[in-house]
Amino acid sequence: MPVLAFDSTGEETTHLSPYGITVPLPGPLHDQQALYRELVDLGYTDVWTAEANESDGLTPLALAAAWAPELRLGTAILPAYTRSPALMAQCAATMASAAPGRFAIGIGSSSDVIVERWNGVPFEAPYQRVRDTVRFIRSALTGEKVTEEYDSFTIRGFRLGIIPEQPPTILVAALREGMLRLAGREADGAIINWLSPDDVTTVAGIVNAQGPGREVVARIFVCPSDDREVVLAGGRYVLATYLNVPVYRAFHEWMGRGDMLGGHWERWAAGDRKGALDEIPEQVVDDLLVHGTPEQCRARIDEYVANGVTTPALAILPFGGIDTMEAVRSLAPNA
Repeated sequence: MPVLAFDSTGEETTHLSPYGITVPLPGPLHDQQALYRELVDLGYTDVWTAEANESDGLTPLALAAAWAPELRLGTAILPAYTRSPALMAQCAATMASAAPGRFAIGIGSSSDVIVERWNGVPFEAPYQRVRDTVRFIRSALTGEKVTEEYDSFTIRGFRLGIIPEQPPTILVAALREGMLRLAGREADGAIINWLSPDDVTTVAGIVNAQGPGREVVARIFVCPSDDREVVLAGGRYVLATYLNVPVYRAFHEWMGRGDMLGGHWERWAAGDRKGALDEIPEQVVDDLLVHGTPEQCRARIDEYVANGVTTPALAILPFGGIDTMEAVRSLAPNA
């Protein structure tokens, strides 16, 4: 959001606090240059990508680097398993060279579904894999030759051939305590998602306890609609795809939602998918999904920031056929 500041001459000026949106935007990727330019005009400072089964996490950011050099670029996230360590370091260095001082590489374990079922890579020792990837990238970005036996992989004689002028920010996708501490201790901060503003107080506190100046990026899922029945139906469907992934189930049990979601998990395990959706309480949808009028949504996003999020990164859920770009405009800092 716009905040008042002063330049070196004492003149009043306006800067934007971090406020991101998920890309790519609707429509063919090759036709989005005008949309990226519009994001700048709307006051968005960041664009963030995910990587699951749609676009990869880097191509939309490479286009943004050329089309809208005012924007900061971030991945939320690249799975630590689906690129080899050397390739991940190359990706980090290349994007940081394309967008000096404006690239954040978010790395995470992802999930057994994406890593193992979809990519055919064993989902083993996720904490160690993420930790080792962060350590290796940091070493590789120095330009020194890396020969190291990590717990989850071994590197012999790798040296990056491109060293960016400014190293990228390195962030770790984190849910529970171990990964949150890792994000604050060995990375530059954490990427969090599918949590309430109240949950942020707990998770951001763990990250920030590891050291000052840590970034906390939150992917915030937003549907700017006041049609409650549409939001509840769509929200339950989307939430079910996450709540039944083991790492997310464990996270929400840790957050104290085990009793509320017990009926959902029981029916899901029994194969009763429709009944399982009905068992997701309204309160869980309200907690984890921002919805309502654009004004109500912006106020809810402000709660995340007040509780410790430094960089909100919105992801639009177009339930009920709402126009995604109209939602992007209605939620913008300059709206």
